[in-house]
Amino acid sequence: MTPFFRGLGAILALAVCAACSTARAPSRPRVALVMKSLANEFFKTMEDGARGHQAANPARYDLLATGIKDEQDVAGQIRLVEQMVAEGAIALVIAPADSKALVAVCKRAQDGGLVVVNIDNRLDPALVREKGLRAPFVGPDNRKGARAVGEVVARRLRPGAKVAILEGAPGAANAIARKSGFEDAARAAGLVVVASQSAFWETGKANQIAAALLREIPDLAALLCANDSMALGAVAAVKEAGRRDVLVAGFDHIAAVRELLKNGRVVATADQHADRLAVFGIEYALEMLEKKATPADRETPVDVVTATPPGS
Repeated sequence: MTPFFRGLGAILALAVCAACSTARAPSRPRVALVMKSLANEFFKTMEDGARGHQAANPARYDLLATGIKDEQDVAGQIRLVEQMVAEGAIALVIAPADSKALVAVCKRAQDGGLVVVNIDNRLDPALVREKGLRAPFVGPDNRKGARAVGEVVARRLRPGAKVAILEGAPGAANAIARKSGFEDAARAAGLVVVASQSAFWETGKANQIAAALLREIPDLAALLCANDSMALGAVAAVKEAGRRDVLVAGFDHIAAVRELLKNGRVVATADQHADRLAVFGIEYALEMLEKKATPADRETPVDVVTATPPGS
C-alpha cells in the first residue's frame, strides 16, 4: 500500500472513531416535566412557560413535557413518570396529582439516577422522609395565599356571615392547604363555614355542588373555591340562581377568570404565576445537576388579585 493510501486510511479511521465518540457523548440534559391535567388552563399555561424557557435555552437542555387528561388519573401520572425515565430523562420536575401516591415512583426515578424536583403540589413530607426521597419542593405557600384571598372576601362580609368552601382533590396537599387558608381567614373574621366539599378541581362538579348549596342554604354569602376552574362552576351556579349577592373567590388567576374579575363576579383570586412555576423547578433541577447537591425547598411568589373597582 502506498504512503498516500496508508495516510488516507488513517484519516478515515480517525474520522470513524471521532464519529463513534460523538455518538457516545452525552447529549444535552433531558428534563421531564410531568404535570396534572392539561385540560386545566393553569397547567397548559405552565407547559407554555416551560416550552418558552427551553426555546430560549436550546443549548442548555431538552424538554419532555407531558400531563394527564384527568386530575384524578393518579395511575396515569405514575405511568407517565415511568415513561419519562424510559425515554432517558435525567431530571424529573413533577406536579403530583396525589401527594402520597406519587412518592414511590419518584423514589424509583431517583434510585435510577434522576434528579427529582417537586413543584406546585407538595409531596407528603412524612412519606418522603420514610422512603428516603430527596426532592426539594419549589412552589408557593398555598395556605398563606388562600388566607389572603379569604381575607378579601371577609372584608366585604359581616361577622356571622355563612360561607362554603369548594375543595380540591382530597389527596392533594395544596387542596388541604388552601382549605386551611380559607378557614384561617373565616375564623379570624368571625365568618361561619357551613359547608366544605371536594369538587376535585373540576368546573362541572363545582357547578353541581354550588347549585345544591345555594338551594340548601338560602343565606349563603360566599363560595371560596380552591382553584379558578371550580370558581367558574360556582359563578355559573350563582348566575343561574339569580344570586348576585353571593361572592365567589378562586385561586390561580387563569385567563378565564380575568373578565369575571373585571365585572365583579369573582372578587379575588391568587396568582401563583403558572407561566413561571415550572421554570422555577426546571432551573432548580439544572442547578442540582451542575452542583451535584440537593438544595433546600424554595418558596415561590403568590399574589392576590382582586376585582377591578367600578369606574377604574
